[in-house]
Amino acid sequence: MNNLMKVYKEVSIDVLELGKRIKEAREADSRPLTTICDLIDMSRKNWYDIESESQSLPLETLRKIENVLGVDFGVSLD
Repeated sequence: MNNLMKVYKEVSIDVLELGKRIKEAREADSRPLTTICDLIDMSRKNWYDIESESQSLPLETLRKIENVLGVDFGVSLD
């Protein structure tokens, strides 16, 4: 019998001025923030917390932001 157990680790990195860059990309987009947040399934408060860098940002959420805004912030956890 082959009993397998998954082993994993959580990885995080610090990205300089990512919140500022996200804000600049949002401001360059012509759509209102409510529309952008709806597309990402995120509240405006959560969005502002990300821009002000007052919370951590899951990679999955960053990828959604990049997709909706059509940008690549160059963040990799590899």
